[in-house]
Amino acid sequence: MEHVLVSACLLGLATRYDGATKKNPKLFSLLDRYHVIPFCPEQLGGLPTPRIPAELVGGDGLAVLAGRARVVNRAGKDVTEAFLRGAQEALKLARLFGVRKAFLKSRSPSCGLSPLLGVAAARLYLEGVNLIEID
Repeated sequence: MEHVLVSACLLGLATRYDGATKKNPKLFSLLDRYHVIPFCPEQLGGLPTPRIPAELVGGDGLAVLAGRARVVNRAGKDVTEAFLRGAQEALKLARLFGVRKAFLKSRSPSCGLSPLLGVAAARLYLEGVNLIEID
């Protein structure tokens, strides 16, 4: 069975910035054919839950990885380093388990594909992981 990364909040784990979940029942019907590896890049990067929401500033996740953009929380604190650490840890998981596919939470500065590519999503994209955005 194929290993896949899945944003932990989509599986019902309370990992979102507000300490809530975004459990997606439709996702569960797909997961019976995969070995699921839940992950939250923001937690892997050392941020607490709950935490102050953050947003990409000056570009998308690719720009953050290249040092041309930042991630700043709503209190004005730069949390870029935590997002970069979380993206790197997500990459380690992908490599460790040979992951080629990830189901990621939409509209997230870590996992989202839209409206901007998140930091962890960008790192996985550069590794060639097939990214599927889930609302």
